[in-house]
Amino acid sequence: MSEDEKYMQRCLQLAANGIQGARPNPMVGAVISLPPAPSKGRGSWRIIGEGYHVRCGQGHAEVNAFASVKPEDEALLKDATIYVSLEPCSHYGKTPPCADLIIKKGVRRVVVGTIDPFAEVQGRGIEKLRKAGIEVTVGVLEKECQWLNRRFFTYHSKHRPYIILKWAQTANGFMDDHGKALQISNEQTQMLSHQLRAEEDAILVGHTTDIREHPQLTVRHWHGPNPKRVVLTHQRPLQQQVDDLYQQGVQSLIVEGGRQTHESFIKAGLWDEIRVETGTVTVGDGTRAPQLPTNVKLLSSAVYGGNTIMRYII
Repeated sequence: MSEDEKYMQRCLQLAANGIQGARPNPMVGAVISLPPAPSKGRGSWRIIGEGYHVRCGQGHAEVNAFASVKPEDEALLKDATIYVSLEPCSHYGKTPPCADLIIKKGVRRVVVGTIDPFAEVQGRGIEKLRKAGIEVTVGVLEKECQWLNRRFFTYHSKHRPYIILKWAQTANGFMDDHGKALQISNEQTQMLSHQLRAEEDAILVGHTTDIREHPQLTVRHWHGPNPKRVVLTHQRPLQQQVDDLYQQGVQSLIVEGGRQTHESFIKAGLWDEIRVETGTVTVGDGTRAPQLPTNVKLLSSAVYGGNTIMRYII
């Protein structure tokens, strides 16, 4: 792993701390590092400042990283490199442009994980830095940086929420027991489901599931905000529902409906991730779980209390 990759990895670790507070802004981490003095030859770089975007409306990662630099290290910034997981902003929003702050601080080099897809940025921050004579490297751990902010990237590039299809099924592939609701999740997987709800903006169920099961769709087994509750009715076309959520600023959506609801999303190509929990119980008959699309790739597989959770992406 190169020096640039090592410090970008640290940016990603820092950025992930903003999973709840930064929304609807992206999660961003920043690290300011200093190379060894020429007189000392090859040696270890050292971090003199770091930060992340804690909360929407407050200081961005770069602001917090510079604020953490000790007064006695301020003079060293002219020899420093700042690593940022997402392109520094170049426009005035709720806070001033971070690109301007970097220029003012006089760092010699900027390393960017990935370009910001937001229309107000999209390369303008990098252009501003380069015009100021700062060396800029772009694309270090780019895929990892984009994955961290997959919700933000999907929202701005595809103009819809990042959609997670999620269902539980028995060991023999049924979602219920002869049409009656069945508890498949255990205490561990239920807690993980509620953690996921706290991290996403909205959760959707179909009309039938809402009538039959009256699901609460809350985060009562985890800490965080409840997602926006959405019920898909037969009178509302699926694409229209998704478009409405986009217009409302919803960047991510969990779908926890029945087979018909999930299959409608799959058929429309409106999904980014599928999470399937398979329990240990079996039933004689019931509603068959949806078939996975043919173009899925297994992202991860883990066992929790006997139940297996498999995550798929396109």
